[in-house]
Amino acid sequence: MAGREYQFFVYILGSRSRNLYVGLTNNLRRRVVEHREHRPGSYTGLYNVDRLVYFERFQYVRSAIAREKELKDWNRALKVELIEKVNPAWEDLAAEW
Repeated sequence: MAGREYQFFVYILGSRSRNLYVGLTNNLRRRVVEHREHRPGSYTGLYNVDRLVYFERFQYVRSAIAREKELKDWNRALKVELIEKVNPAWEDLAAEW
C-alpha cells in the first residue's frame, strides 16, 4: 500500500491597504474561503485581509511550520520584497476560485 501524499501551504494574505497575514494550512482553497468570510474578531476580518498574494507548497508539515515561523519573524520590508519577487502587482492569486 502506497503512503498518502500530503501537501501543506504557507501563505501570505494582503489587503488593499497592504496589511499582511502569514498562515499555514493543508487546504489552501478552503482556508482562503474562510478568510474571505471576515469572521468578527479575527485579524483578517478586522482589516479585510483576504487577497492571496503569495504561497509556498510543502510535502512535510515540519518544513511548513519552520517556514511559517521564519516568515512571521521577518519584518514587513522582507515580506513585501518576497511577495513582489513573484507577484509585483499584488494580484489575488485565488481570484479565479
